[in-house]
Amino acid sequence: MLKRYGMPATLVVLLAAALSAQTPVNTDWPQWRGPDRNGVSRETGLLKQWPSGGPTLLWRVTNLGAGYGSLAVKGDRIYVQMMIGKQSAVASLNRANGQIVWSKSIGPGTTNDRGSGPRGTPIIDGDRLYVLTESGDLACLRLADGISLWQRNLLQEQRARNIQWLVSQSPLIDGNNVIVSPGAGVTALDKMTGKTVWTTQGLKDEAAYSSIIAADVQDVRTLMTFTATAAIGVRASDGKVMFRYPKVTNGTANIATPVFSDNKVFFTSGYDTGAALLGLTAQGGEVKAQEIYFTRDMKNHHGGVVLVNGTLYGFNDSILTALNFETGKMLWRDRSVGKGSITYADGNLYVLSESNVMGLVEASPAGYREKGRFEIPDSGLNSWAHPVVSGGRLYIRNQASLAAYDIKAK
Repeated sequence: MLKRYGMPATLVVLLAAALSAQTPVNTDWPQWRGPDRNGVSRETGLLKQWPSGGPTLLWRVTNLGAGYGSLAVKGDRIYVQMMIGKQSAVASLNRANGQIVWSKSIGPGTTNDRGSGPRGTPIIDGDRLYVLTESGDLACLRLADGISLWQRNLLQEQRARNIQWLVSQSPLIDGNNVIVSPGAGVTALDKMTGKTVWTTQGLKDEAAYSSIIAADVQDVRTLMTFTATAAIGVRASDGKVMFRYPKVTNGTANIATPVFSDNKVFFTSGYDTGAALLGLTAQGGEVKAQEIYFTRDMKNHHGGVVLVNGTLYGFNDSILTALNFETGKMLWRDRSVGKGSITYADGNLYVLSESNVMGLVEASPAGYREKGRFEIPDSGLNSWAHPVVSGGRLYIRNQASLAAYDIKAK
């Protein structure tokens, strides 16, 4: 149409580019590990280097209560789980200042020698919020005010015991279902009503501490996670267990969320175990897994890994390490901030050590280049909540404390 009226083709291209540039990137962080559940933020325009002492602190609140869970962010609200008194709860906070807008008790809280309270991150789906507590209570709440819409405790219903360091996973929304695995296998529930859609049959494995991901493998929707004894793939339509891979699991705690790309899935665990890349193929509506490689250069405890332009980054025990995703070849390693968790945004890795040091590191396969670090207040327990990048801010939760830092480029 523009060309008909004499508009040059080059100008058409420039106009299209300008309109595209004006389209805002969705900066919400609606679930565990972000928009795509992979620890990767889509944001740009962030600081490339931090000043001495770190980026500007916008606010800090210290009244959240115990818990290791990370955050979900949508619009002007933040959602986080915590232990209030003896109750496991979830709260909506004002993004402007961190003040509580509403809070809701979900069920009894649980204490533990590694720290009390919830370990999971809520997930936002439309006008609803889904929460899984450390005691196995799965609840669906109205996002605006926390009113309960339905709730179940799968541990009690399945007569399954809680694991040693408590239910630590975050629920997944996949189509019309909410997916969790706190007890006897993986369970899909109708997200609107809470009614069971299916539960895996014949899977006797105890739960792990890992959160489930979903991916399409050659047109077969597949759910992938750890159990206590294997990396598994489950068909999303009916819960059929399609593959088990025990080699990458340890006998203590399998925690890291798997990473999927190009019909391959990467699993890693700590406690002197390692990592594996599995190639996935579908035939007759079922997915099979075959080991591409196994490596001991990524023994990841709890902090997860991120995949950026063909390179995996994560902590091998306490050493930040870069691996080639396709081959498993180690590209570099550095002690960095010490063992911790990792998030990626706008060319950089945000690495938070369990010893309260926050670092910014260039995401490059060429080598380690640090771009700033600062310390956060010590809560008396390990800093295990993963950092969140959303709306030009870096959020760090450490037990009852939550801080927001301005990381927008000026």
